[in-house]
Amino acid sequence: MSAEALPRVAEATERGNRDRAIDIGGLILTLITFAAALAAFFPIYWAIITSVKPDSEVISGSNSLWPGRFSFDSYIHIWNNTNIAIWYVNSMVTSLIITALVIVSSAGCAYALSQLDFPGRRVIYVLILACFMVPMQALIVNHFVLMAQFKLLNTWAGIILPQLIVPVVIIVYKQFFDSVPKEFREAAQMDSAGHFKILFRIYLPMNWGVTAALAIITFIGAWNSFLWPFLAATGEATMTVPVGITQVKDAYGIVYGKLMASAVVAGLPVAIVYLVFQRRVTQAIMLSAGVKG
Repeated sequence: MSAEALPRVAEATERGNRDRAIDIGGLILTLITFAAALAAFFPIYWAIITSVKPDSEVISGSNSLWPGRFSFDSYIHIWNNTNIAIWYVNSMVTSLIITALVIVSSAGCAYALSQLDFPGRRVIYVLILACFMVPMQALIVNHFVLMAQFKLLNTWAGIILPQLIVPVVIIVYKQFFDSVPKEFREAAQMDSAGHFKILFRIYLPMNWGVTAALAIITFIGAWNSFLWPFLAATGEATMTVPVGITQVKDAYGIVYGKLMASAVVAGLPVAIVYLVFQRRVTQAIMLSAGVKG
């Protein structure tokens, strides 16, 4: 072998070793991702399989991953013997109202913080940022006392009002509004446009994608909310789906087949929303993570 060929052979060997190391690293990452996906999906699979097992098979303690016989008696039971239709209506109405009010109020607040100059603007923004350090659970007692004083417990208003402040939505909107050239607002003001018209006719239409993403993630959060609706809605007529499924039981106590059927039915809207708007949900999560980071 000539002296000129030796460096080329060494370089090719080094590149082959590097490619092999990359392939092994990619394989390890693929296996980790698959294991994480399996761990996340298995509880959902177990709930679905348990919900279609006969009660006798569930009670017997069978841990089989496939039912011996398919039975939809649990779904029939929760439809005929619970108020799940009412819970669905309550969840849908409150979630839609929360989503609409959060988007409108957060956009207005962000526009004011971004585009208007008024005393205390920076203080208000710092306080909104500080809200990240105060979890909602820490305010539960205050919310409960306040709603009780206004006699709003066991009402849609009592469920909705404490969930209307979502700081991350305000901050995401403000970041976008900050990036919009002020010439747009100044040109609209020269045409005698007010701030509401500027917001809803110019600024929001420029970021419908962000608005859609934030609306979807807000809806999912409102639908899945459990702790506050559990405290605010003590009567079955005002319960939401996540709270209502805790009432699924019979004379013998909790029956896991029926409980799992309730959980599957409760999760259907969120699953459908996620599958249909997967890209928007991912975008909203990335926006939220970017703000919190």
